Amino acid sequence: MAAVESDDPAGPPRGRRWLGDLLLWGALSAPVAYAGVTPPYPRYAVPLLLGSLALLALAVAVGRRLPLAALVAVVFGSLVDGNFVFAIPVFSYLAGRRSAGAGRVAVLFGVIAVAGTALNLGLLGTGPATWFLLASVLLFAGVFPWLLGRLRRQQRALAEAGRRHAETEERERRAAVDRVRLRERARIAQEMHDSLGHDLSLIALRAAALELAADLPLAHRAAAGELRASVAAATDRLHEIIGVLREERSGSLRPADETVAELVCGARDAGMAVELRDGSAEVELPRLTAHTVHRVVREALTNAARYAPDAPVTVTVDRADGAVAVSVVNGPAPAGPLPGPASHGSGLLALRERVRLAGGVLDAGPRAGGFALSARLPLAGDDGRGVPGGVAEPATASGVVRSDATNAVRPGGPGGPVGEADDGGPDTGRPDRASEDRTGAAARRLRDARRRARRSLLVAFGAPAVLGLVLALVYYPLATAGAVLDRTGYERLRLGDTRDSLGLPERQADPPTADTPSGCEYYTDGNFPFAEPTWRLCFSDGRLASKERIAS
Repeated sequence: MAAVESDDPAGPPRGRRWLGDLLLWGALSAPVAYAGVTPPYPRYAVPLLLGSLALLALAVAVGRRLPLAALVAVVFGSLVDGNFVFAIPVFSYLAGRRSAGAGRVAVLFGVIAVAGTALNLGLLGTGPATWFLLASVLLFAGVFPWLLGRLRRQQRALAEAGRRHAETEERERRAAVDRVRLRERARIAQEMHDSLGHDLSLIALRAAALELAADLPLAHRAAAGELRASVAAATDRLHEIIGVLREERSGSLRPADETVAELVCGARDAGMAVELRDGSAEVELPRLTAHTVHRVVREALTNAARYAPDAPVTVTVDRADGAVAVSVVNGPAPAGPLPGPASHGSGLLALRERVRLAGGVLDAGPRAGGFALSARLPLAGDDGRGVPGGVAEPATASGVVRSDATNAVRPGGPGGPVGEADDGGPDTGRPDRASEDRTGAAARRLRDARRRARRSLLVAFGAPAVLGLVLALVYYPLATAGAVLDRTGYERLRLGDTRDSLGLPERQADPPTADTPSGCEYYTDGNFPFAEPTWRLCFSDGRLASKERIAS
């Protein structure tokens, strides 16, 4: 029972919960208190009343966290005070609302039914009618209210699942619109690169040839040089425009002309233990390469601060063999990651795509209990991979990121995933697997909630039908077998006749009360469904002395 959880952990404010519990206790205590102060007073009336009120208060107090324990408490209370029967349907309903599963509740009702049957038919020796009355109380005051509460719980779960599913669909719709927009921007950038970029390159080549021609006047060669420089400047501007088109957002949050050193200084001022080893400080990097290096370092520092707070971080930027290499390494997190939503690993994929568009490769994964991210970017090239804004061929996972890098990027991993980007990157038009998984999970939750609600509704309507079948096919035949005296047979009975000559049924019905007069017998006329006693026949010296119909 301790494992049963409430249906609404957040719930209303604590003050409202206390007020609601106090009102519930007052309402359920009213019939118990009224019976305790109304004469005739039973023995030990005051202690019994105080104990009953305390038991109700305990049941209300634990009802939110342990709803089944509260139900058991009021069931035991009904053995001492019959007025607890008013509390049983209330706590049964609350158990249905607050209990997560049905297995323990079914076991509890089964134990109550078996124990009650053994107590009434075995120890107390009551008849089938009394047993059936108590079983009916268990069903109508226990099982049915619990089914109603469970149905209400699952209706709320269904509504919540529907709301989440609608939100997921809306997010996916917006994401689909964004993907279409970004694909179109990428297509325009590709066309500009393939057409204008090629034409400008040819113009620059011809201008360079004219600049070197020996048979042209000096003034014409100077003009050709100016033309070549203008074309080169136009090519750079075109590459910048292509880079903007390939950005996921039209702007950048990066301060203008901020260097990696300034970025590291800002992180150090914020309290991070960052060491910068910059071997390319004296080298002017191409615009797109510098921007990509800045983005890699920024995202790595951001995620190091989030997932590995207080861990030392080393930033290294080096230039060698016509390429620039950048790495960010952090040690293990001393205090664990900061609280926040779980990561889906999409930021690392976006950062990988950004590095790929700049012609580089990215590597990320755990290292010595911490996490390391490194990227290598070309400084120049004629295949588009080293040109700012150039289009790189899609790289395989083995050539860009180790196959385990994505799986290693998760909050709380060794040292924290410093390589995880939080704000996304360019969209390549490929389906987002994480979005598909979220959509599928929301749809599954909605289907499960609908299935549970249908099952509860079926049980709620099927239980009365099963009870009716039990009444008609099991209890009623047992209660009436050999004990039915119909009206015609009753009217033929004559006072003074001997009992043996009356032809009475073989079995008598259970008397309606315990203080039955001696010499009296009870029979039923077969009334459905309870087969209660209808006739009372009293005998004196073996002869019929009186007969009467018992008022129902």
